[in-house]
Amino acid sequence: MMSTLFRIFFCSSMAMGLLSCTPNDPDIDLLITHAQVVDVRNGKILPDRSVAIRNDTIVRIMAGEATDLRAAQTLDASGQYLIPGLWDMHVHFRGGDTLTEENKKLIPLYLAHGITTVRDAGGDLTDALMQWRADILSGTMDGPNIYTSGPKLDGPNGTWAGSIGVGSVEEVSAALDSLEEIGVDYVKIYDSRITADVYLEIIRQAEARGLKTTGHMPFTAKLEDAIDAGLDASEHLYYAMKGCSPLEDSITAAVRENPVGFWAQLQGYIDSYDPATARALFQKMAAGKTAIVPTLYVGYTINRLAEDDHQQDTMLAYIGPGIQSTYSGRVRGARRSSPAMKAMRQDMEALFQSMVRPMQEEGVLVLAGSDCGPFNSFVYPGSSLHEELKLMVHNAGLSPAEALRAATLNGAIFFEQEAHYGSIEPGKIAELVLLEENPLENIESTQTVSKVILRGKVYERSQLQGMMEAVRY
Repeated sequence: MMSTLFRIFFCSSMAMGLLSCTPNDPDIDLLITHAQVVDVRNGKILPDRSVAIRNDTIVRIMAGEATDLRAAQTLDASGQYLIPGLWDMHVHFRGGDTLTEENKKLIPLYLAHGITTVRDAGGDLTDALMQWRADILSGTMDGPNIYTSGPKLDGPNGTWAGSIGVGSVEEVSAALDSLEEIGVDYVKIYDSRITADVYLEIIRQAEARGLKTTGHMPFTAKLEDAIDAGLDASEHLYYAMKGCSPLEDSITAAVRENPVGFWAQLQGYIDSYDPATARALFQKMAAGKTAIVPTLYVGYTINRLAEDDHQQDTMLAYIGPGIQSTYSGRVRGARRSSPAMKAMRQDMEALFQSMVRPMQEEGVLVLAGSDCGPFNSFVYPGSSLHEELKLMVHNAGLSPAEALRAATLNGAIFFEQEAHYGSIEPGKIAELVLLEENPLENIESTQTVSKVILRGKVYERSQLQGMMEAVRY
């Protein structure tokens, strides 16, 4: 008979001390067998693996069968590809109290598309969003993990409702106090009214508090100065494009002396874009650990609003009438655009796409974000991240492995959660997606979601489809 001491030692040694010691209990909660595990860190397939999960943590990954383990539940993943849950690193919940319920009904769309984490990039529904996040974590609501910036910081009378106006450097501390009281995960800065000195001071003070900062940037500031101040990520590519011009100093000085509209500046930056200047900026971004969120798909969609008919989009059935009404502003703007404006947008889109590959090569942390949500016309929660990945590969020149990493491990790295999330390794949280096809061969295979595993729960395809049908209008 095995001695009590030996049995305790034996049990504590198995699977990093996480397996049960009760003889009649299963060793693990979930065993995924015969999976083709996608190693996003190295961009390769680990064939025929068994993945053992206890509670919500991966405890072992084995080649072939795991005959020594007893599982409460076993999933045969033969012929399927196991990836980490996807991260959409730029989404929005917004539109005011009248759109609260319509925003809430967007949440299941993420999970149904294999997205287990989203980063809310600022809005005016912070109280509701915090409640939804608590409900998701408590298990009373199905949805992805949510990181949020809470209200954006902008200058006084900023463009977006709910933003906190910061009119001077003396007001920065109080603004950051208010965000910390809310319990935000990072600080999002917007550029409609903010001055360069306030913008940079927000970054410096947030850095001193240990708060991450991301955002737009006023054209009166320079990205290299923001990097020096500690900016953690730049949203979109406008501001990096500005820093890729050898004329940035002179144009910035001119803007400070004679402020003009945002769009009026762009053609000059497009025309003066210089690859050598760009490479130097990208190297500085990499050294300063300033990530980039290209958001290619939102620009791709908006640039075609005047020509494309979205009324037959299948995803439109899951978007409430109130949110659909927010789409009209961008549609009207697109239809009013002059031929010169349309041509400029096309040139800028091509330039943006050409910037992503050099950024990747210089070591900039590239994050996949869709910019979906109210006001961004026909950029649908859930499906738009997959469209972003397609553009990253087919138009911007990333490999499928690089694009997939941008939507998984890189998000965890950005939030300093790499030890727990973003890849399939022992000791990491089991936030997983089973795909029917190989995403390293074809990035569009990220859309072939078979199952989602999150917080110890397995969501079958039928359940995911049911979640979508439950929010159909």
